Amino acid sequence: MPSPVILEVAVNGATPRSANPHVPVTPAEVADEMLACVARGASIAHDHHEAMFVDDGVHPVEPYLEAWSPVLERYPDLLLYATMAAGARGIPIETRWAHHEELARRGLGGLSLVDPGSVNLGLTSDGAVAPAAAPGPYQNSLADTEHMFARCAAHGTGPSISIFDPSFLRVALTMHRHGRVPPGAMVKLYFGGELEFGLPPTETALEAYLEMLEPSGLPWSVAVLGGDVVASGLAEAAVRRGGHLRVGLEDFAGPSTPTNTELVDGVVALLADLDRRPATIAETRAILGVPAR
Repeated sequence: MPSPVILEVAVNGATPRSANPHVPVTPAEVADEMLACVARGASIAHDHHEAMFVDDGVHPVEPYLEAWSPVLERYPDLLLYATMAAGARGIPIETRWAHHEELARRGLGGLSLVDPGSVNLGLTSDGAVAPAAAPGPYQNSLADTEHMFARCAAHGTGPSISIFDPSFLRVALTMHRHGRVPPGAMVKLYFGGELEFGLPPTETALEAYLEMLEPSGLPWSVAVLGGDVVASGLAEAAVRRGGHLRVGLEDFAGPSTPTNTELVDGVVALLADLDRRPATIAETRAILGVPAR
């Protein structure tokens, strides 16, 4: 049987409907979109119910509960995780991460977000400032990172580790070597497309990350934020190197306006061409080491 590749779908993010009319916004729309994508092969789903940059840093837990409940009723072991607010204005990590705390306390999702660094976001390729930009950086200190990993360990949730540039990865790997990254971790390598940050979506950039990452043995995936992970060739390169994939309308940018399900179908077709297949939900938990609910 072909070996499995974990497929994550990020269904909305900060992408407005003015950019793509298919972006799900309400909890009911998010639930329907997740269910359709899981039926096509996704085994991890991610969504935003608030903008990343909010003044008070608070993300209410209720929209996640409303969206996730019907999804988990159908797929109890599906891995889900939320976003969190930026900390550029001195917002404590305890405030920004509080909804993760509550979701984990209720045993929902199986994963929790860990963003181990700070980055400037908002510039696009033409030099304009994107609508989602904030005056300051997306900011997470070393103490914030320690807190997120520690709370994942306390709740038994797998850390979904966002890597926006190489410094993020070096922090995460240093903490991993010192035993501070709990089981269930997955490294998400984010490459900048039209959104100008970090490394570009090239095989050379991927190899630079893998040179740092491979001694750890941590599972990893790739995504292009502000681009097309398949059309760029990065998806194929990652699969051939043993990685996993993320797609979705949070990330996609291009001349067309696809749906999330079309993006998932495109990746599934690519995997078939490479004699691979999407991992099942049970296989994904086993690969990451996240126990069933």
